[in-house]
Amino acid sequence: MNEQNNSQSEVKDYGKRVDQLVAEFETQIHEHLNEEYLKSTKWSDKLADKIAAFGGSWKFIIIFFTVLLIWVVFNTLSFTKIIHFDEPPFILLNLVLSFLAGFQAPIIMMSQNRQASRDKKETIIDFAINYKAEQEIDDMQEHLHRIEANFAEFRCEVRNELAAIKELLQENKKPFRGGE
Repeated sequence: MNEQNNSQSEVKDYGKRVDQLVAEFETQIHEHLNEEYLKSTKWSDKLADKIAAFGGSWKFIIIFFTVLLIWVVFNTLSFTKIIHFDEPPFILLNLVLSFLAGFQAPIIMMSQNRQASRDKKETIIDFAINYKAEQEIDDMQEHLHRIEANFAEFRCEVRNELAAIKELLQENKKPFRGGE
């Protein structure tokens, strides 16, 4: 029983060590990727990333909607007719929106391309980590199979010894016949 507890303890310790190694490896890799990203990224690329992050946020949508609403309302109200700068059909607004879309789309695409490249590197690293973990699991399974084989052999030996003990007990139970 004590050997079984020891082997279970060894397997648990081994699993914990594997988990810890994988976690440390993953952390080091991600830190290295972040450092490499920060070193290799130009200020213009970082600016593009920030613009793309802002352009894809609810904050941008709310601000954009508010500006459009103010623009349209301001240029359609009758009491602001003297200072209307873009009356319906809002040609200036269409021009502004076209410029915004024309500049925003390539900036977002640049940011997405860089992110895709970074994701590809992370995917390769994740694959390596998963492959290493799979190898460790295979090693653990081999270890468990050896333990099972040893245990089966031990059980067989115990059965044989029990059978021998039973035989000896049976022989000792036979009455002793002296003088015959």
